[in-house]
Amino acid sequence: MRIKALLLGAIASTAMAPMAFAERGSDGNVSIIYWQAPSILNPFLSGGTKDVEASSLVIEPLARYDQDGNMVPFLASEIPTVENGGVSEDLTSITWKIAPGITWSDGTPFTSADVIFTANYCMDPEGGCAQVTKFEGVTSVEAIDDLTVKVTFDAPTPFPYGPFVGGESPIIQAAQFADCMGAKAPECTEQNFNPIGTGPFVVTEFKPNDVITFAANDNYRDPAKPAFATVTFKGGGDATAAGRAVMETGEFDYAWNLQLAPEVIAQMQEGGKGVPVAGFGPLVERIMLNQTNPSPDLPEGERSTAAHPHPFLQDPAVYKAMSMAIDRPLLVEIGYGQAGKVTCNWVPAPAAFNSTSMTCDTQDIAGANALLDEAGIVDTNGDGIREKDGVPLKIVYQTSTNAVRQDFQALIKEWWSQIGIESELRNINASVFFGGDPGSPDTFQKFYADVEMYANTFNGTDPQSYLGNGLCDKAPRPDSQWQGENISRFCNEEFDKLHGQLAETAGLEARAEIAKKLNDIIVENGGMIPLVHRGRLSAHANTLGGVVLNVWDSELWNIADWYRKTGS
Repeated sequence: MRIKALLLGAIASTAMAPMAFAERGSDGNVSIIYWQAPSILNPFLSGGTKDVEASSLVIEPLARYDQDGNMVPFLASEIPTVENGGVSEDLTSITWKIAPGITWSDGTPFTSADVIFTANYCMDPEGGCAQVTKFEGVTSVEAIDDLTVKVTFDAPTPFPYGPFVGGESPIIQAAQFADCMGAKAPECTEQNFNPIGTGPFVVTEFKPNDVITFAANDNYRDPAKPAFATVTFKGGGDATAAGRAVMETGEFDYAWNLQLAPEVIAQMQEGGKGVPVAGFGPLVERIMLNQTNPSPDLPEGERSTAAHPHPFLQDPAVYKAMSMAIDRPLLVEIGYGQAGKVTCNWVPAPAAFNSTSMTCDTQDIAGANALLDEAGIVDTNGDGIREKDGVPLKIVYQTSTNAVRQDFQALIKEWWSQIGIESELRNINASVFFGGDPGSPDTFQKFYADVEMYANTFNGTDPQSYLGNGLCDKAPRPDSQWQGENISRFCNEEFDKLHGQLAETAGLEARAEIAKKLNDIIVENGGMIPLVHRGRLSAHANTLGGVVLNVWDSELWNIADWYRKTGS
């Protein structure tokens, strides 16, 4: 009960705090620690949350989602709708009006040309844009004038808010990135590490996988913000050290994503320096199943590509047995307590989109063994490992280095061994695993393993773009610089067709029904094994004001409003 009360109190503490600004930069330095260190400040070249969130201090979208999931204008003057004329009656276009007077941090005007450039940059087929699903169906982005942009779609699009909305789809400066189109995108180190932005801060120094220093943007549109003159953004370490640095030692002001056991969080809070904040969005810890063959015996460029299907992970008996063998309630108990829930779904939130067609809250080792036996996947040589068509069920199971994840790996390895599947465990530094380096063999996008475990989420409350990550053509490939969000290389004709239907369907109820079917298709056909619906848990110093935890966008979405409390 004590832990439950702690977390409920943490959720309550995310309510909007009163602002207490004096003048820009008057509150000195604020220190932030992300134990997954950012490796790039361009979210179009990385699907890692830590990269998206670090870059959100500098580059911004036209609109964001607030702490309640409501869309709010940022660089736009209003949210376009059919009612205000911003969305066409036939739903084939959306017109954004840019708020007047916004400048880039270098003092040059922010205009519709930058918005158009950003679209062209991400939609370039050779660019390997990690956020390309945001632009699904876009046929043109054109300037009506310097402060007006029209986005046209190839069909009626009831939810036209994919491009330029949320932390995953910000605007980059056309002048800075002009020479970084297509295959040149990952080569532009200076631009990717030091983007010019419209946000409250500018980069002063970026050390990949280590530390970033920021300074207040002198050209920020609100002359009273940000309250902090500088930001120290430390990356690396682990969640335990990050939590202690805020709640016990007071060395840092904000710690992100404290993926720790609930009793550990409670003990840290007793340090008296800070408090946890928590909330439930659509974040899901899952195991992705590689639909392709990651064998190192294959030539480079062919591993983990559609040219070579996986020898056994596409077999329903195998992936269903793997799921049945997992004790999800135990994982929740040891890993998250009240900050976790059992889920069978890829999209467990918002509630309207949460499918109820599957159950997975009871472990069934006997049933899993029976399923494999019936499919003729048996141990023929007595070594304890089953074979399919002569191929032993031996897998490489990788994830990022993290205490909770390593506990999960150890348990799941044991459960899978009980059904005749042998696992080799691999854990990779989170900054590398979630990085976007196309030359690294250890990124989650490249997926040089049979299964991998991580969590991710999406901005906003409509999962259309997120579900688009299961489309056949969104699989990472060598010619996409190994970018793309279809990590499992899942490909299903029915899924692709149904997603096209979702893109044309209006009305929450009808959209939710299609979304739930899409969720069920990818889970029931072996794209992934969902494990835990995770609450987002971070912590901030008692002296830090203005923090509003946001599970629908970047956690740092309102850092311009943060300030130092006095008398604390």
